[in-house]
Amino acid sequence: MKCLFISAQQSLSLSPKLICNPHVTSPSPPLFSSASFLQPIKSPAICAFGSKPRSYFVRALHTMQNPEAISYLTQSQAAEIDEILMGPLGFSVDQLMELAGLSVATSIAEIYKPSEYNRVLTICGPGNNGGDGLVAARHLHHFGYKPFICYPKRTAKPLYTGLVTQLESLSVPFISVEDLPLDLSKDFDIVVDAMFGFSFHGAPRPPFYNLIQKLICINQYDQTCQKSSVVVSIDIPSGWQVEGDGGPEGIKPDMLVSLTAPKLCAKNFCGPHHFLGGRFVPPSIADKFKLRLPPYPGSSMCVRIGKPPQVEISALRENYISPEFLEEQVEADPFDQFRQWFDDVVAAGLREPNAMALSTACKDGKPSSRMVLLKGFDKNGFVWYTNYESRKAQELFENPHASLLFYWDGLNRQVRVEGSVQKVSEEESNQYFHSRPRGSQIGAIVSKQSTIVSGRHVLYDQYKELEEKFSDGSLIPKPKNWGGYRLKPEMFEFWQGQKSRLHDRLRYSPREINGQRVWKIERLAP
Repeated sequence: MKCLFISAQQSLSLSPKLICNPHVTSPSPPLFSSASFLQPIKSPAICAFGSKPRSYFVRALHTMQNPEAISYLTQSQAAEIDEILMGPLGFSVDQLMELAGLSVATSIAEIYKPSEYNRVLTICGPGNNGGDGLVAARHLHHFGYKPFICYPKRTAKPLYTGLVTQLESLSVPFISVEDLPLDLSKDFDIVVDAMFGFSFHGAPRPPFYNLIQKLICINQYDQTCQKSSVVVSIDIPSGWQVEGDGGPEGIKPDMLVSLTAPKLCAKNFCGPHHFLGGRFVPPSIADKFKLRLPPYPGSSMCVRIGKPPQVEISALRENYISPEFLEEQVEADPFDQFRQWFDDVVAAGLREPNAMALSTACKDGKPSSRMVLLKGFDKNGFVWYTNYESRKAQELFENPHASLLFYWDGLNRQVRVEGSVQKVSEEESNQYFHSRPRGSQIGAIVSKQSTIVSGRHVLYDQYKELEEKFSDGSLIPKPKNWGGYRLKPEMFEFWQGQKSRLHDRLRYSPREINGQRVWKIERLAP
């Protein structure tokens, strides 16, 4: 698994996002060939990641895990940054509001899945913080949640009336203060506090004072072990002082999503999840205010601040929601069914869809597993490449049988394939070897896989030596001890996750009928 980080210089962004969870304790026509299965990914982001020194990532990890290493803004600094963004830097209010709302929605989705936390009440104030809440509610609707809006003091400006119109077009209900239940936890799984931002002064007045009291009551319900809604505050928990806190009687949100950078009051946030949201602050602002913010992973709109909360491993579970996987709907040939599912994974954009767990066993039956990459498959079997002197190669020599497992989390699917294994031809291995990037070819020569090395420097030194040797672009010879294996399937099992652990499992096993090989399909108990 690769993880991309964009540096804070490249993209400091909206505010942090906090998330707190009180319920957590302290393939058919032509199949792939090994030569053309997957082309190397050429991405500037990946190249940038690889070019960063190790010290950069150490600092990034330290910044994410240590809240004291993060910059916190005063009220005046936050206001000045907004003025610069919407002045000389050319941002509009609606641009910043859209990015802020999207950051909040993605923060919520990262922790609170719609299958368990579906009903979301967003309480919006009359200012920009309320606008952020309206945008977040729209995105949450598209993410599969069921949002509700309480917007007691509507703003007549076109930007806000437009956001209301957008929500009404999606049939998102608007609820008056009078129609809210006394106990919000009875009707809502999440309550988003979007009442007041960093520019608010003074004490909250009705109806917002009463709404804040409702959120405080949610904290009290939680302390009495009753089921309660989770509270998500945008940038500033309403009622808190920007440079202080809400006092012992204030809102205690389960999630805080800071925007642009955390405000000073965020130092007093005690919930389990604090996130920074959005990514639009340019280097000029980062330099002017000496901002130290964590880098955002990949294309994410949010990044965690501080260490994730301790979790009870036995309580971790996912309630899968998937379409039924029925015998009458599947392909008669398991290779065609695999191709269909593999195409689905590629279309869904999941990372490394060809990653698979390869399990082997020595002659004594002791098993071992490792992740490898599928490099081709057809009706003859599944192909991967490795060093013929590695541990897995030794085990395959002693016991030429193996199991492959593909796990595609994003689609709630896995496929298990068992069968006998043999080496591919030297010609096929050569063809694939020379289709690889030259760096990977050199790496295959350098790595005496599974042997002990005295340090990473040994690998680097040998790599540099060979890189220089072949710098003229001459052909890099394939090592004799490197090549491919092909697993010839004797059993397929396709697994689709379902609710309440009533998963679908369909097994394909070969049969001889009238001298022809056919596949029998059987359903297995989950």
